[in-house]
Amino acid sequence: MIQSMTGYGKSIVDLPDKKITVEIKSLNSKAMDLSTRLAPAYREKEMELRNEIARVLERGKVDLTLWVEKKDAEQLATPINQEVVAAYYERIRQIAAATGIPEPADWFATLLRMPDVMTKNENQEVDDEEWNIVYAAVKRAVEQLVEFRKQEGEALEKKFREKIANIARLLDSVSAYEKERVGKIKDRITDALEKTLSVDYDKNRLEQELIYYIEKLDINEEKQRLENHLNYFISTLENGHGQGKKLGFIAQEMGREINTLGSKSNHAEMQKIVVQMKDELEQIKEQVLNVM
Repeated sequence: MIQSMTGYGKSIVDLPDKKITVEIKSLNSKAMDLSTRLAPAYREKEMELRNEIARVLERGKVDLTLWVEKKDAEQLATPINQEVVAAYYERIRQIAAATGIPEPADWFATLLRMPDVMTKNENQEVDDEEWNIVYAAVKRAVEQLVEFRKQEGEALEKKFREKIANIARLLDSVSAYEKERVGKIKDRITDALEKTLSVDYDKNRLEQELIYYIEKLDINEEKQRLENHLNYFISTLENGHGQGKKLGFIAQEMGREINTLGSKSNHAEMQKIVVQMKDELEQIKEQVLNVM
């Protein structure tokens, strides 16, 4: 079964003092393009997370977010460095006494604006037990994303089969106009010779030239190749995971054959059919970009 590159996963861990949330999402990309936003305490583990995510997801534009919500109000408050406050207080009093500048009327407002008074230690050490819990949460989120990709892949496969069947049906409908096309070409040429140019012509030579002309417009090879590409697309779908690039190449080859059919058709109804084929193929090309 094919997989989409679009996916989403989320995992939440409740610890006694904090809640840890992991979110991961992916979109289509030619290669693995991973960006992370991690709580400071876990940044040293970024490479470990990157390696695991790249191993499992393989391709896609992937965004991983891991953040922490503190449960204790005291932990949420930004600490005030009392030693720094006291040092600033003494230093400002000394400067005021030495220069005659009045001391601040509101000491707290002044001191709390000074550099390094408000400190927040974000670089807490993470013990192995906590990291194992967080790492397991990341893996669960990734598993959810993979499951999402599989579900999207099922929907894509259904859509592809529908579009391929539509192109095959349209290709079959071309046959009804091929004999009619030959007659119309002959009538158009003879009409031009007799009525427009008003010249005598050798009917045997006309038949020879007509055969040569029709051979140049023969579309049997293009029809056969297009049919082969349609079958190959379906068999590649059935090979399952990791076929996105290959399906894209096959779709390009289908486009070449359809374009050649259009240039050789020389018949209004056949050209309409070619336009319908192109429309179906364009929808395949748009969606195949999402396939792993």
